[in-house]
Amino acid sequence: MLDILLVTFPFFALVLAGYIAARRRMLPLDAIPGLNSFVLYFALPCLLYRFGSTTPLAQLLDASLFLTYLLCALILVGFVVAASMNRRIGWNDAAFGALVAVFPNTGFMGVPLLVALLGAAAAGPVIVTLVVDLVITSSLCIALSRLDGADEHGVARATKNALMGMLANPMPWAILLGALASAIQLVLPKPVMQTIGLLADAASPVALFTIGAVLARSQMLAAAHEHAPIPLRDYVPVAFAKLILHPLLVLLVGAAAIALGAPLAPFALKVMVLVAALPSASNVAMLAERFGADNGRIARIILVSTAAAFFTFSGAVALLH
Repeated sequence: MLDILLVTFPFFALVLAGYIAARRRMLPLDAIPGLNSFVLYFALPCLLYRFGSTTPLAQLLDASLFLTYLLCALILVGFVVAASMNRRIGWNDAAFGALVAVFPNTGFMGVPLLVALLGAAAAGPVIVTLVVDLVITSSLCIALSRLDGADEHGVARATKNALMGMLANPMPWAILLGALASAIQLVLPKPVMQTIGLLADAASPVALFTIGAVLARSQMLAAAHEHAPIPLRDYVPVAFAKLILHPLLVLLVGAAAIALGAPLAPFALKVMVLVAALPSASNVAMLAERFGADNGRIARIILVSTAAAFFTFSGAVALLH
């Protein structure tokens, strides 16, 4: 267990450093979008391209892994939406609560952390789960969020907006280009690869620091605009679903798929379970704000899941080791 904590501690310590820097105003809040843009549009796409181009194409086209992870995501979305809705929480807040419960912080945290723990072979399964969450789960939850008071074209418009947002996201394109380079065995000129390598190496530390800063900013902004405290029952159970129910569901469904003869490799299942055990993706708070959901509630779910994940994720690694 100590060996595992020695690997996971620096990742969560960087998140804490970013959180403290924003809370103490050592990092101006106006600078956080710049850090976020650097990671999203430069460093992380280079990291994903590098992994995609060096991962065998068969791993990136693993249908059993894709369908197993997608099925678990759909089940959890339905469960969280049904369990969350009440007089205070309508479709909009329930849908984004479901998204924050099912969308791990795979890009900013999962890729570097799981590769550090399990080796480069983990990159393929991680990328597959990231594609599911970026393309399908996010689009579904955004469409569901529009059911609150939407006119007859609300869902269609929401689906179109979600797809447009997906097309503008550089991460799926980086994965696609990396997979294409892997398929045709493309080798870029050495200076180009060195540039990509430098940006890719910056992705992990800057992304983790930015996660902490984004969490602090979301909490500070939510506190400044709140008139009444948010009940614990509105966000703690969702954080519990993210850290406990999600990985447990993936483990059970994956094990059942293997028992029924699906060609799902045990190592791929292990990676999927650990992806599901990651804390919630910090970008969901920005999506919630954009679509008018209760961003204070979403920020609390992300904060609780990130704080608790140091222990729950390390425990999951120890159990599966």
